[in-house]
Amino acid sequence: MEKDTNQSNEWEGADLDEETLFVVSQTFKALGDPTRIRILHLLFSNEYSVNDIAKQLNLRQSTVSHQLRFLKNLRLVKYRREGTTLYYSHDDEHVINILKQTIKHALHQ
Repeated sequence: MEKDTNQSNEWEGADLDEETLFVVSQTFKALGDPTRIRILHLLFSNEYSVNDIAKQLNLRQSTVSHQLRFLKNLRLVKYRREGTTLYYSHDDEHVINILKQTIKHALHQ
């Protein structure tokens, strides 16, 4: 079967430079931590403040803040400010789709 070159992904066959390798490995590192997975899962469909996340997931506020900083640096979450409160939501549909598919895989028996 012949490959349709019009449907080719732009990354196929591309050389991976050090920066790209680092970002990919950090993204998998983010998805390899249970606390970060729980936070991203919570942010699938809604935005939450740090306090709301801490309450929903029964975590300390400092733990949530630390994890959100890690996720924000990878551009996996974003925030908006309302007064003095920051509300977080997911920022990368690609990574959220990977996480959703992985959860489906884990639940499939």
